Amino acid sequence: MSINVFHLPDLGEGLTEADILHWLVAEGDTVAMDQPIVEVETAKSAVEIPSPFEGTVHKLHGAEGETLTVGQALIAVSDGAEPPASEGAPAPAAEASPAGTADSPEPTQGAGYREEERAGTQPTAEESADDSSDESSGNVLIGYGTTSGGSSRRRRRGKPARTSGGSATGQAGAASHTHDALTAAPRMAPTVISPLVRKLAKEHGVDITSLTGTGPGGLIMRQDIRSALDQVDDQRRRSDSAGPAPTGLATPPPAPPVPTAPAAPVPWPANASDPGHSLPTRGGAAPAAGAAASSNVGAQDVDPRTGLAVAQREPVKGVRKAISDAMTRSRTEIPEATIWVDVDATELLNLRASYKAKDPENAPSLLALLARFTLAGLRAYPQLCSRWETHEDGTRSIARFTGVNLGLAVESERGLLVPNLRNADQLTTVELNQRMREVIEVARSGKASPSELSGSTFTLNNYGVFGTDGATPIINHPEVGILGIGRIIDKPWVVNGELAVRKVTTLTLAFDHRVCDGGSAGGFLRFIADAVEDPTSAFLRM
Repeated sequence: MSINVFHLPDLGEGLTEADILHWLVAEGDTVAMDQPIVEVETAKSAVEIPSPFEGTVHKLHGAEGETLTVGQALIAVSDGAEPPASEGAPAPAAEASPAGTADSPEPTQGAGYREEERAGTQPTAEESADDSSDESSGNVLIGYGTTSGGSSRRRRRGKPARTSGGSATGQAGAASHTHDALTAAPRMAPTVISPLVRKLAKEHGVDITSLTGTGPGGLIMRQDIRSALDQVDDQRRRSDSAGPAPTGLATPPPAPPVPTAPAAPVPWPANASDPGHSLPTRGGAAPAAGAAASSNVGAQDVDPRTGLAVAQREPVKGVRKAISDAMTRSRTEIPEATIWVDVDATELLNLRASYKAKDPENAPSLLALLARFTLAGLRAYPQLCSRWETHEDGTRSIARFTGVNLGLAVESERGLLVPNLRNADQLTTVELNQRMREVIEVARSGKASPSELSGSTFTLNNYGVFGTDGATPIINHPEVGILGIGRIIDKPWVVNGELAVRKVTTLTLAFDHRVCDGGSAGGFLRFIADAVEDPTSAFLRM
């Protein structure tokens, strides 16, 4: 038997480390080639890493929440193949396990994949077991490839050895070993590929290991999770019995009674909406789940500056670490200046309403229309689509680009992300609207690749969706400008010398004063403001 160690591969874009979010397999599981084994989070995105080996999980190198560097051991997989016995040396009868007999089928339950997730061809069982096969999986990580020579091995079939002590003793030993091997047979890893299915199961407490998937090859689908939830809801409606429902739902054991004793006062959390904090209940007692944690933290960790107990300490890593580093670097290196202007967006809203009435399916959103004006403004003022460069010899230069990769600030569960539209200036307004929807959806689902979250040359930030009028946005380093859009609300406005109620928003531009002066920045912002106030004329000039 040989053990193959899989090291954390290079995930691209200069990423040097990754945090383990969830192990998708456990020690003792049987894994197939290219089966997702772990979900990791980098500074750019969360990705699932497939296994380049098949066999039994021997060891997991790292716990959930641990940070691994590229090249560090990630998982060890045993191929289950026995080494060839030397000539003349008898092999013990107990070495012949059921897994090595001709009648034992190879596990195939964990090898099911959705068709759209197959990056290459999947070999047959005979091809996978043949050392001379030239087939490869096609799922290749940077620095690793599932080639036929390194991972797909022929499982050698054990041959029963002859013993000199008689057949009765040999048969008894073989039967005993067969029983032990069967009872200790490795379990198959749950066949779940989609992270959305895993998230749905985790949110509702569904134990996926007890479910039977209805997808191809036993793949657990989203409908299987919903069926389990419907089943337990139906049982609860029919009966008030306390017995657990046979649906795979993980039911926590009842909490042991906590003796009443005087407890230290629980500090009020700084953010009551934070799920990591627990609000005190009537009488000063916190919920059961948070009481022990709060009391332990309060007894062990008291802030010396404030005298208050520390409710929680959250490690800064992954996306939060990347955001922190980028914001700090931006404010440290870029001498930014901020300007803003109030804009009458009434005519823009009317124009979009007319588009929606004519073609509801393809009508561009307000953000898409503002993105179109932004791209036109960058064409007129290319200084804002550039980059400040400092070279190794100390010289400096300003690099200007012929196109625009438009970044979009997106709030997701993992934090602030900036996916970008490559060559956005070459898209029509309808194409721009469609591509914006796609990249925003991918970013919020956590499936954006590192390349999709880097490479932007100018960023658009719509913080008006949070109900705010304005802000001083931080430039996305190494860009030189960011445009912020506030909410659109009714305000008194002078139109043709008369007071009227109009739809007004605030546009804010933060720019790098090293590459752009106030005149260019003001001209760019005024260009977009004029387009918002008279969009029909603006489109004629674009």
